[in-house]
Amino acid sequence: MGKNNSKHQKQVNGENIPESKGEPAVKQKPKKANKKLTPQELEELENCTYFSRKELRKWYKDFVRDCPTGELKLDEFQSIYKQFFPNGDPSKFAEFVFGVFDYNKDGHISFKEFIMALSITSRGTIDEKLDWAFSLYDVDKDGYITKTEMENIVDAIYCMIGNMLELPTDEDTPQKRVEKIFSNMDLNLDGKLTREEFKLGSKSDPWIVQALSMSAAEDDRS
Repeated sequence: MGKNNSKHQKQVNGENIPESKGEPAVKQKPKKANKKLTPQELEELENCTYFSRKELRKWYKDFVRDCPTGELKLDEFQSIYKQFFPNGDPSKFAEFVFGVFDYNKDGHISFKEFIMALSITSRGTIDEKLDWAFSLYDVDKDGYITKTEMENIVDAIYCMIGNMLELPTDEDTPQKRVEKIFSNMDLNLDGKLTREEFKLGSKSDPWIVQALSMSAAEDDRS
């Protein structure tokens, strides 16, 4: 009696019938971004950013060169930060910033998301920059910044800058720095910062604005 080779057989009405081998899966071509922005895209981005059409074309060319799919992933975003902060570990800070750049929360940054965020962090008004910074510190997006949220961001910044800066003794740990910030900003002493408290306090605290400039990672280009 021969062996029942069930691996390649199936039963139909009690009989063993050889299974036909399936067709090989068709490989999908990897997604590829358009080489150029359309006139409509250029017009839209020119209207909602502080960049000229010439600058937008240059940024787009560089973006699709580095991200041929037109989608910037978290690990790629972290790699950019590592180039600019080789003496520290910028991965956590880059992850927080990625969450703000990724406006629609689909797990990657499109060129539009990238250039609109960069426009604010590099060329926006002080109010626009501080609104953006508030969204960075307000990790759970409940409209307030808690000490824990701010400590997480400040700790990520300290890890990123490494030994680049010598900090004063009253700011040499994230906890000390956050206590100092809250003592100046938390006007009603409720242990959390509203957008108004944060913006008002940040205007008199150069460190907050300087830390924001790290969010852009790359210098302006013309």
